[in-house]
This record gives sequence, C-alpha cells and structure tokens, in this order.
Amino acid sequence: MFLNISYTEWVGYVASAVLIISFLMKNLSTLRIINSIGAVLFVIYGIMLDISWPIIITNAFILLANIYYLYFKQKKINLN
Repeated sequence: MFLNISYTEWVGYVASAVLIISFLMKNLSTLRIINSIGAVLFVIYGIMLDISWPIIITNAFILLANIYYLYFKQKKINLN
C-alpha cells in the first residue's frame, strides 16, 4: 500500500491516466503506442483483480487492434 491505496488500485489509476493521455495525441501512431501501454496496464490490472475477464478481454482486443494497425501502417509506409 502507498498513500493508503492498494497497488492494484494504483495500477488501475496509472492505466487510466495513460489511456487519457493517449487521446490527447495528435499523431495517430503515437496515440496507438501510448494507448497500447494503457491497454497492457489494464490487462495487468484485470489480472490483479483476481482475473476480471471483461477488463482483460476488452483491453487485450484493444492492444491487438493497435498492434495490427501500427504494423500495417508501417508496412504501407515502407511500400511507398
């Protein structure tokens, strides 16, 4: 515990902050990278909550979608 807040809650707060910061990005690639970090933190948070499947599944999907678009966008840039 830190400041009378559990470590699990801290992970949730940090994940939320990272997610909010990601939406402030103007560059789509930067948004997706920071959003992916938030999604990973939310997956960890879901695991720390004794396996909260809705949180884990939703954020794993967001992470996979971000990786997909980052990969294919980079591939498209390399082809041009």
